[in-house]
Amino acid sequence: MRIFVTGATGFVGSAVVHELINAGHRVLGLARSDESAAALAAAGAEVHRGDLKDVDSLKRGAAAADGVIHTGFIHDFANMIAAAETDKLAIEALGHVLAGSQRPLVVTSPIGLLTPGRIGTERDVPDRSSAGAHRTASEQTALSLATQGVRSSVVRLPPSVHGDGDHGFVPALIRIAREKQTSAYIGDGRHRWSAVHRLDAARLFRLALENGLAGATFHAVGEEGVTTRAIAEAIGRALSVPGVSKSRDEAAAHFGWLARFFGNDMPASSEQTQQQLGWRPTRPGLIADLEHGRYFTQSTG
Repeated sequence: MRIFVTGATGFVGSAVVHELINAGHRVLGLARSDESAAALAAAGAEVHRGDLKDVDSLKRGAAAADGVIHTGFIHDFANMIAAAETDKLAIEALGHVLAGSQRPLVVTSPIGLLTPGRIGTERDVPDRSSAGAHRTASEQTALSLATQGVRSSVVRLPPSVHGDGDHGFVPALIRIAREKQTSAYIGDGRHRWSAVHRLDAARLFRLALENGLAGATFHAVGEEGVTTRAIAEAIGRALSVPGVSKSRDEAAAHFGWLARFFGNDMPASSEQTQQQLGWRPTRPGLIADLEHGRYFTQSTG
């Protein structure tokens, strides 16, 4: 199949591109810059110029493909409501083109939208009171397309998608630990983060594209819950700095914008996903990845 991929040069999207090509699919990747276009060409993908705000370019990409994987998102933490609206409009544009065709559309969503404090499952719906509630519309829009003749599904990603080239939450924690010379956790550090290796996640996106049922939700979860204390202590060992506890009041000053994420309990299961798609995570876990050392030699800027 020829698959249109948004976010095709991103941390997750680039792994999805390689996974698809290695499985025999052709990839048409969205690129907004010459640098992205060159990276896609080097990976063996076709280049489609445009961006997430250009709905006409998205429609053209979808029209030229047998299916779509939407991994792109504008990660502007200063303007997340606008970024979420852009995401929703992009999904609507892709769905408009695919309507009535039964072609697959796989959309990315965060597990962090689920109710914290318990193990989230694929059957759970987003919590409208969550900090990221503005993103619930994207997931709802994607799943509603199943009633319009689109084989749409959602792949939820955990708070830590790790591996070489990670520039998400864990590198931010490493940067803070270097700057503060302490690797902190909040309270007793029992908050849990579900996690997955990016290459395992990429394989799940392919399986969802190939075999996912319309209206299905899948969890790209390799580990149900790694404690934030375990994460902080692994970082501390690698940097030879002490692991320390911070109170809720101290956390904001220590972590800045990251405090509300690191203080959330976000475990999740992928049991139903594994049963439905035969997906099995096989790559190293988060702590093993941290202990390998690559996270401390790559840029965390």
